[in-house]
Amino acid sequence: LGPGRQFFAHSWRGLKHGVTDMNLLYATGIGAAYGIAVINTLFPEAGFGGEGATFFESAALLTMFVVLGRWLEALTRGRTSEAIRKLMKLQPKIARVIRDGQEVEIPAEEVAVGDLILVRPGESIPVDGIVKEGYSAVDEAMLTGESLPVEKRAGDTVIGGTLNKTGAFKFEATNVGADTALAQIIKLVEDAQASKAPIQKLADWVAGHFILGVHILAVVVFLFWFFAGDDLFFDPHSGFILSPYSLGSIGVFGFALLLSVTVLVISCPCAVGLATPSAMMAGTGKAAEYGVLFKGAEAIENASKLRTIVFDKTGTLTRGEPSVTDVLAGERDILTVLRLAAIAEKNSEHPLGEAIVRGATERGLELPDADAFDSIPGHGIEARVGEQAVLVGNRKLMRERGVNFDVLLPQVTQLEGEGKTAMLVAVDGHAAGVIAVADTLKASSVEAIQRLHRMGLQTVMITGDNQRTAEAIARQVGIDQVLAEVLPQDKAAEVKKLQAQGKQVAMVGDGVNDAPALAQSDVGMAIGSGTDVAKETGDVILIKDDLRDVVVALEIAKATMRKVRQNLFWAFFYNTLGIPIGAGLLYPVVSLVVSPELAAAFMAVSSVSVTL
Repeated sequence: LGPGRQFFAHSWRGLKHGVTDMNLLYATGIGAAYGIAVINTLFPEAGFGGEGATFFESAALLTMFVVLGRWLEALTRGRTSEAIRKLMKLQPKIARVIRDGQEVEIPAEEVAVGDLILVRPGESIPVDGIVKEGYSAVDEAMLTGESLPVEKRAGDTVIGGTLNKTGAFKFEATNVGADTALAQIIKLVEDAQASKAPIQKLADWVAGHFILGVHILAVVVFLFWFFAGDDLFFDPHSGFILSPYSLGSIGVFGFALLLSVTVLVISCPCAVGLATPSAMMAGTGKAAEYGVLFKGAEAIENASKLRTIVFDKTGTLTRGEPSVTDVLAGERDILTVLRLAAIAEKNSEHPLGEAIVRGATERGLELPDADAFDSIPGHGIEARVGEQAVLVGNRKLMRERGVNFDVLLPQVTQLEGEGKTAMLVAVDGHAAGVIAVADTLKASSVEAIQRLHRMGLQTVMITGDNQRTAEAIARQVGIDQVLAEVLPQDKAAEVKKLQAQGKQVAMVGDGVNDAPALAQSDVGMAIGSGTDVAKETGDVILIKDDLRDVVVALEIAKATMRKVRQNLFWAFFYNTLGIPIGAGLLYPVVSLVVSPELAAAFMAVSSVSVTL
């Protein structure tokens, strides 16, 4: 009526909806032991084993072991959701807001979008926002796994829950409450841990049908021992392991009934039900600690089967912004060439021009305004710097203006072969030099591709660049296959073609213009999504802008699925071993059978061993 009531209530509710679950096994076993004990107490002559077959302690100990097993399960499963608790602890409680020129301490959940917040050294940042004034280094390890503090100055974004280290700064709140990156991450991890993988749906289906089979088996065991087993193997002095009864005292009916109850209890597939979710919870939690967020258990299962990884080039393999890589001088020195080109490009809005200006500024060159500037669409620019006429552009422009670049052409061809864009610089009608600009690779790209190759995966790069540039970058990184000159809207079609060859394909992109391809792939991985976690199309979100996290995601997925299969093997192996012993298979040899109480203890231990 107390602890055992739940099994009967849940079973009845399930049966009303045509569903059988573990509770039915417990209810049948406990109900049979208790019901027969009541009958034999009140009507000992009814022919159900007499007063010797009063199994009240079996019903009580069955209940106790099942409840104990569930409590131990809850404890061990609680360990697997430790990641969520750690993340929740990071949510700051207090914010120091500046209102009407005064510092006011308010609960973090009361911060409104647009509030100006002051953060001092050693304090947690309460919500997401943009730095308005001040400078500091912020420890983002708890969200990204990145050990080194990240420098923050005006215009940079800060994430709620991260720790301010050195300086003080003021920032404007942009995301508060449930919209903060940390709150979104907690929700994503919770949703992933609550979701079911396809392999679990199969395990649940097997367990559901298994329960029905076990009830039939329990009836068969009872009938066998009642009608045939007693004559074949009867030993009045034999007994049960961990039970006070001997066969002689409980009679044939009691003996057959106890064996069928033991079969019901020992075969409970609760370990099968636990095998997948416990491993999934551990996997998603561990991944979150490293800044990798799986949106569901299905994403983990799919990621473990991948054979091909497709990378977007710009912003994924490369930094996404061009920079000056080489400066060659003809008749002038290198710094003069770069300085004149940067002054000429100051008024240009072209990304390559901006890269030249940025390159000159980084080298400490002074850049006054040009005296005259004119853009020549598709060719380059011309400008007047003091008394000098400066031309910056492509070969076609130089040919049209009659500038001879024959001396530097072999080097230009070599630079273009390396995937760089070569811009020719002429001063007063003479070849002054060449500036090479390229979208440089991220530091982690080469290592990530090497590790994927060691895992036996095929790598593909997809880009809108021309074939020569694309192949040059692919060579630097070590990519297997190049899909060049692909428009953003056609990327999904290219992924589809790879899938048509029977490959399990992952797409790794920045999650904005790659959205259709991310959605088309078997596993979409959105990289470097920072604060905008929930809006990504991907199945997996890599918080850091680091391609090595693709490897982390795959390793965790493979390890998790390995653990799932290991758990399922042991759960089914245990039942395969336990049922024949519970049914009395060893009785003819050792004249001992397992009591229902001991069967319940075994069943609890199997569940705990799986979760551990």
